[in-house]
Amino acid sequence: MDANEITEVLGRPVSQELLARDVARLAYVAKDGTPRNIPIIFAWNGSEIVMSTPKNAPKLRALSENPMVALTIDTESHPPRILLIRGRAELDHVDGIPDEFLQSTSTYEMTPEQRVVWEAEVRSLYHEGMVRIVVSPTWAKLIDFETTLPSAVEELVRQREERQRA
Repeated sequence: MDANEITEVLGRPVSQELLARDVARLAYVAKDGTPRNIPIIFAWNGSEIVMSTPKNAPKLRALSENPMVALTIDTESHPPRILLIRGRAELDHVDGIPDEFLQSTSTYEMTPEQRVVWEAEVRSLYHEGMVRIVVSPTWAKLIDFETTLPSAVEELVRQREERQRA
């Protein structure tokens, strides 16, 4: 998939709504060779998905060895809206708390008082810093069940139309 196609998919209004959400599912291959799929908060900066994790997270060793990942960002309503992204994870060790981590939690339902307590806890817990996991999309697909469908369903629709014409 070329960069223009990725930009077109990610620029669609539904994609932009999904990229404004808080939680994605990150899929990667663990050190033991088995797949993992974990929920993780993220921020979209217009060209990259940025996630943050503790410096001692097991996924970091796995991503160092095999940086290829897949992300799913979706809704729980009908029809489902699903944004699928593939890319390569780059690891960026940082001192302190990455701005994206605090931004990605800005829509969590917290009172201002709860947010102050939460942020103090985060700063205390991650005082030695975090690792930014940065993914530049190399492939993207939006499935909204109105204008786009999963490829297998698209094929079934095409086959049905051919049967109806016959």
